[in-house]
Amino acid sequence: MLQPTYPVKTARLILRPFTRDDLSALHSLQSRPDVARYLGRAPRGRADTARVLAEKIENRALTIPGDALSIAVELIDTAELIGDLTLALTSVENNSGEIKVVFHPKHHGKGYAAEATAELLRLGFEEFGLHRIVGHCDGKNVASASLMEGLGMRREAHLRESELVDGVWKDELVYAMLAVEWQRR
Repeated sequence: MLQPTYPVKTARLILRPFTRDDLSALHSLQSRPDVARYLGRAPRGRADTARVLAEKIENRALTIPGDALSIAVELIDTAELIGDLTLALTSVENNSGEIKVVFHPKHHGKGYAAEATAELLRLGFEEFGLHRIVGHCDGKNVASASLMEGLGMRREAHLRESELVDGVWKDELVYAMLAVEWQRR
């Protein structure tokens, strides 16, 4: 079973498990159309956010493929929830995982996503011993693509019109990093 020792602290952030007290903050993120458009879904209502939060609270360890570790990101100075990280175990045999990163737009451009995602990659490679970690993003999500590239992840694919969302074909970008690349960065 793979599970971090919480809280995980960076220079400005605390990474911790989600709690029921996170509902309002998570809803303020998940209900935004400007966030949902890059996640391939509609903005969530409060009841849907509560259901998702219950799942996130349960996602505390990686044991079998398909398990996901859900991590809340809060500012050290204010204890405000500003982001939502996921590290999923995609294969035990291939020792691989996948990351997902969502931050509230009012906190974009401050380096928080890079700081938190670097720590997520460190957990995956150094603490959990993963060999390979991938990340996906909407082809129009320049911020997510820049984040992954800035962390040293390599673009492996540009899947043209790979997903139909609300009647519109979307491109998908696929990034990856190997443990040896993480060590060299």
